[in-house]
Order: sequence, then structure tokens, then C-alpha cells
Amino acid sequence: MAAAELEYESVLCVKPDVNVYRIPPRTSNRGYRASDWKLDHPDWTGRLRVTSKGKTAYVKLEDKVSGELFAQAPIDQYPGIAVETVTDSSRYFVIRIQDGTGRSAFIGIGFTDRGDAFDFNVSLQDHFKWVKQETEISKETLDADTRPKLDLGFKEGQTIKLSIGNMTTKKGGAAKPRVSGSGGLSLLPPPPGGKTAAPSVPPASSTSIANHVTPPPVPKSSNVSSAGILLDLDAPAYASKTPTSTATDVWGDFNTASR
Repeated sequence: MAAAELEYESVLCVKPDVNVYRIPPRTSNRGYRASDWKLDHPDWTGRLRVTSKGKTAYVKLEDKVSGELFAQAPIDQYPGIAVETVTDSSRYFVIRIQDGTGRSAFIGIGFTDRGDAFDFNVSLQDHFKWVKQETEISKETLDADTRPKLDLGFKEGQTIKLSIGNMTTKKGGAAKPRVSGSGGLSLLPPPPGGKTAAPSVPPASSTSIANHVTPPPVPKSSNVSSAGILLDLDAPAYASKTPTSTATDVWGDFNTASR
């Protein structure tokens, strides 16, 4: 089945009232002027329908009641020679109609409502904007198909190196075994910053050791009383002690201080 037979006709715009005018030949390149037409006496009045089939748009002039085709203008490009706007109004256009034998003629069309003229203009603009996008997409697709493809496969005997952390392997070769600890378990290096050193206990101060006084042992045979022992503990560690011979001398010092 041909591609043209697969295309369907879609309706872009329908306007129930349109006027058709016979226009005089254009005498200059400045464009057509609607004021040169007999606007009060149109030559034909009917319905306008804008359709599209593939990339071509059609402006069809039809009878309001029967729908019989009066004339049609195939449009391959807009703006272009097939549809032109007049220089002195936005409600009037000049279209090129064609019959099946290839004959063509230029006629004027006009809308009573300015909004109808705006819709007619926009429908043609939207259609050919879509045609332009489709053409660009087709061109990009064709360029992608004709562009040489990039071969990313490995050639025969080609190898690559993979570096993962501190381990380096080579594609096609055996990887280095890991060092196993006791029990056959693999040992992994500790994570950085994973451990913190335990706070060390400060050594005992030498001053506190020097100030600590160990009392001398008291022989069992000594007759010194408990008061004498207390006096010996209160004396400085570096002072030399004069041993008392008898308990009378110790109490003698207390008796002398009380006088």
C-alpha cells in the first residue's frame, strides 16, 4: 500500500461565513489592497473549511447547505504564494485556487468577523510549524542512521586494568589473594579514624611521694608510750630524731612547757 493512501485528512478550521471576490490583476509588487475590491457586493458566499493531508493543507470553499465543493486551494507553504494577506486589512486574503486539470486563478476571500480571520491565519501557521518540526526530526534520524557507529567492543587479546583501592587486577589474569588471618578469615584494614587512643593515666607525682612519711617501726621492747609515738609522727621526715632513753624525759618536756 502506498504511503499516500495511509494518510488521512484532518480538519483544522471551519468557518460558516466567508465572502469570495473577483480581484483585479496586481499592478505592482506592493501587494493586494482590499479597498480595490467591491466589498459590498461579494461574488459568492459560503462556508470555508481548512483541512490537511500529510504535509499539504487545503482551503476548501463549500456550499453552506449541500456542502458541495465550489473551489479549493492546496497550500504547500505558508506564508507563500498560495495564501497572501492584503496590505490594508487583517480580514481579507488572496488565495490561489486550482482545479483537477492544473488550471489556477487568484481570488479574494474575506470574513465579517475579525476573530474568524484570526483563526484562519493561526490554523495555517500551526500546521506548517508542525511540518517544520517533522522535517527536522526526520533529518536528524536520517543523519543518525548514516553516521558510522562507534565500536566499543574489546579487540581480540585486548585487556584493561581496574584499580580498586589498593588492589590492582588485570582483565584476563588472576587477582592477588588476600592475606588471611587466624581461622581462615580475611583481614581488612581498619577504617581511617576508626580508633582513638585510650587516655593514659598520669604517673604519681613525685612531690606527693616525697611528702608521704612512713612511720618507723616501734620495737616491742620499747617503753615509749603512745604520746611519744604521736610526737614522732608529727616531726618532719628529713629531721633527725634523738631517741629518748626513758619515758621520764618525754614527760619532762611537757612539764617544762607548762611552767
